[in-house]
Amino acid sequence: MPRSQRNDNFIDKTFTVSADTSLQVLPASEEEREAFIHYRDGMSAQSEGEYAEASWNHHKAMRLETDPYDRSYILYNIGLIHTSNGKHAKALEYHFQALERNPFPPQALNNTAVICHYRGEQATIHGDPVASEAWFNRAAGYWKRAIALSPNSYIEAQNWSRTTGRTSDG
Repeated sequence: MPRSQRNDNFIDKTFTVSADTSLQVLPASEEEREAFIHYRDGMSAQSEGEYAEASWNHHKAMRLETDPYDRSYILYNIGLIHTSNGKHAKALEYHFQALERNPFPPQALNNTAVICHYRGEQATIHGDPVASEAWFNRAAGYWKRAIALSPNSYIEAQNWSRTTGRTSDG
């Protein structure tokens, strides 16, 4: 049974009904509809912590989806799954691919920055100040872009940037 038919909560059911209605009304090829169904099912599985199922659905959606903008969100979500599973290098690969296709989602920039910051902390723990500084500077760059797009978000990142001198706004 497709995941869309198993949703137990009101919000998931409401989203599913509205998404299905949109799919019927909007002009889309059969392949685009199938890609969206896999993306939607992947998002549902992901929100429930069912990462293997979510990953399978997202990868299936990637094979079907041709629009670069839509592909960017699929790639972003695959990156989130890898982050949740502690595979930070793999997560960065997917976030970079997502940002190549769509450089503007602040959440993708933020999550990329979070991973870069984490890798900077790990380099510090392992006694590699050069790598640490490079990762922290990279994190600052991604946070700067995310904050520019969403100025009222990422307050901790803004504070970190200020306290470490990695901001140009003084």
